[in-house]
Amino acid sequence: MGIDFENDAQALTVKNDGLADIADLAKLALQLEREIAELDETVKERKESLRMLTETRIPEALAELGMSSFRMADGSSIEVKPFYSASIPAERKGEAYEWLRQHGYDDIIKNTVSVQFGRGEDEDAGKMLDLVRQSGWIPDQAEKIESMTLKAWVREMVEQGVEFPTELFGAHVGLKAKIKSI
Repeated sequence: MGIDFENDAQALTVKNDGLADIADLAKLALQLEREIAELDETVKERKESLRMLTETRIPEALAELGMSSFRMADGSSIEVKPFYSASIPAERKGEAYEWLRQHGYDDIIKNTVSVQFGRGEDEDAGKMLDLVRQSGWIPDQAEKIESMTLKAWVREMVEQGVEFPTELFGAHVGLKAKIKSI
């Protein structure tokens, strides 16, 4: 597997305007699709290897030495810091939102109500919220929590020592090595 731009470019020109040439181009396209799929898989594997190094192996190795950071001879540095992630499982969204409401954290929930109007109904749209129920329109309602908002909320709860059901919010707290090269 490799990219040979010169040969690939030559293969992209139809020589005899014949079906055989088109078939060759299609074969080249399929070959490139396979190569891209292989590269995508390699990237996925490398990202997982990097995650294991930065979130597990390096933080554990530094912890064994009683360190959280150090500077290397070349001036590069490694620092281990906490990281937070969260993602509410779709099937537990209602339960999570209810927990937030019951515990006074519902300010992180975005609640959007909208009504769709057809062409030429601009005047009706202007009366939207006041007249929705009286006019018989059925509004759409969507509740969501932005992923960065949820992550920040989890960080805040952890740093303040507030207990919350981590599994309900798909919350994970760990350490991550940040490596800065010069």
